[in-house]
Amino acid sequence: MATMADLDELAMAMPQTTKEVGDDGRPSYLVHGKRYLIHRRRRPDAVDPQTGERLDDVLMFRVEDLGMKELMLADARGLYFTTSHFDGYPAVLVRIPDLARFDLGELGDLVAEAWLTRAQKRLASAWLEEHGETGPS
Repeated sequence: MATMADLDELAMAMPQTTKEVGDDGRPSYLVHGKRYLIHRRRRPDAVDPQTGERLDDVLMFRVEDLGMKELMLADARGLYFTTSHFDGYPAVLVRIPDLARFDLGELGDLVAEAWLTRAQKRLASAWLEEHGETGPS
């Protein structure tokens, strides 16, 4: 079961990652000044279907492309979702309580794949080679 502390540790372990924390305590993780993982503020596009309240517990992960996004959204576990705000944008959303449904390896892969979408090619290639991988899956 993964937690926000695990997510923070995994993100900060990625090369050249920096963390920005807003006045509200919500972190964003960046590589080369580009965000790849964000704890979103309450937004009108993400509401609780039962109460209509804006969700306060949404994480946004960049993904490789729209095809990968569609594959993730089709995951039968229902961990990933999107909103109309992200139509045509390569990102998926995850609610913080659902982190507990990820094992650490899977969450690590999600963080690494998000990081790979924003890292400079040379840095990404070096990281992939070091980890015996060929690219985002």
